[in-house]
Amino acid sequence: MEQKRSSFGGTIGFVLAAAGSAVGLGNIWRFPYLAAKDGGGLFIIVYLILALTFGFSLLTTEVAIGRKSKQGPLTAYGKIKKGWGFLGVLGCLVPAIILPYYCVIGGWVVKYLSVFLTGGCSAAAEDGYFTSFISGTYEPIIMMALFFCIVAFVIFRGVNKGIESMSKVIMPILLILVVGIAVFSLTIKYESPDGTVRTGLQGLKILLVPNLKGVTAGKFLNVLVDAMGQLFFSLSVAMGIMIAYGSYVNDKANLSKSINQIEIFDTAVAILAGVMIVPAVFAFMGQDGLDSSGPGLMFISLPKVFAAMGRAGDIIGFLFFAMVLFAALTSAISIMEAVVASFMDAFKMSRVKAAILEGLIAFAGAVIVCLGYNKLYFEAKLPVADGVQILDILDYISNNVLMPAVAIATCILIGWVVKPKTVIDEVEKSGCIMGRKKLYVVMIKYIAPVLLFVLFLKSIGIINL
Repeated sequence: MEQKRSSFGGTIGFVLAAAGSAVGLGNIWRFPYLAAKDGGGLFIIVYLILALTFGFSLLTTEVAIGRKSKQGPLTAYGKIKKGWGFLGVLGCLVPAIILPYYCVIGGWVVKYLSVFLTGGCSAAAEDGYFTSFISGTYEPIIMMALFFCIVAFVIFRGVNKGIESMSKVIMPILLILVVGIAVFSLTIKYESPDGTVRTGLQGLKILLVPNLKGVTAGKFLNVLVDAMGQLFFSLSVAMGIMIAYGSYVNDKANLSKSINQIEIFDTAVAILAGVMIVPAVFAFMGQDGLDSSGPGLMFISLPKVFAAMGRAGDIIGFLFFAMVLFAALTSAISIMEAVVASFMDAFKMSRVKAAILEGLIAFAGAVIVCLGYNKLYFEAKLPVADGVQILDILDYISNNVLMPAVAIATCILIGWVVKPKTVIDEVEKSGCIMGRKKLYVVMIKYIAPVLLFVLFLKSIGIINL
């Protein structure tokens, strides 16, 4: 049992670790798609406004709960208010469900990184390549295991030597790669077989210039909910992560300043991901190429884009998947830490025992997810999609059901039960002044719960905007 709770060595370590968690696959494969679909600049403006209001409120709440309770998500809520321990159970379930399938996707990234490293760009771009790989019996498990071993190694090393040290190295490299690929994407010029010339700058225009054509009240509401959903998942709220990381923050740290820095970092990378992907996809595939998101965008559409670049495609593709690997690692590490911290606090376990327990659970789950594309293959129906597999079901339960439910309950707890002053006092106890204080109170009591409820209804398929 740890005699003294670990803590980040400094504010920069916390900010980079939290930002690393926030900068995940959602920024890379979902933000560009939504921006292109929802009116480009219109979506980005709505996203930025929500980041400064909705996102700020949820992020502040969870970090403050963590620092005040000095507990992982499983026990933190019960420390804040007796009788609310059930919310901690739900909050801990989210990262426990996400980690197995996130590691599987991380294994896919490792596979594609190795393919581009060995000059296999043209092979990766062939139709059916991705499906053939994930439906294999052994290779997806091996790649997942490689990814998982890196994640587990960092967690075993602890907060300072593991999470903080890794974040200080990986995050600057990730940012350099994102900026570098984004700049290259803007220089692209491609002539299609029919003679049409498309450029990266034309794609940038689609991304950044607000497209108000055909915008109705209903369509704007859809843009609002899409932006809110993206921000909700992007900031890693309702996943227990920010509570766990908040519990490692020193009481003297300027929490308000740190939260602002996390917001800026995450939003900047999300927009840069759009600049990195949308111009390149538009230049080589036109408007139709922007209609895919998720694994389809990253593992099917983008390899075709890299293949169309010629010899440069191998290099750009390798750098891209290296960047994606770093983003996936920082997120997976934070997800695992949320569960490990919970086990340590709830069951008074050492870090090693907690990491081994969660590691065994997550690895077994990840193997099952891998087998869901071959030995255990089936097709199920969810309220939001047909023909889904094990990975999709886990993603639906965690992202569409549990995360909005946890966030709504958190708003009720802080906004109406223990009152917003609990969080405000925690933020200001180091002597710093909490900015946007009045906005926070209004958001956490009234606006955020309503927005989250609408998102929840859309997520489970009750309303269709």
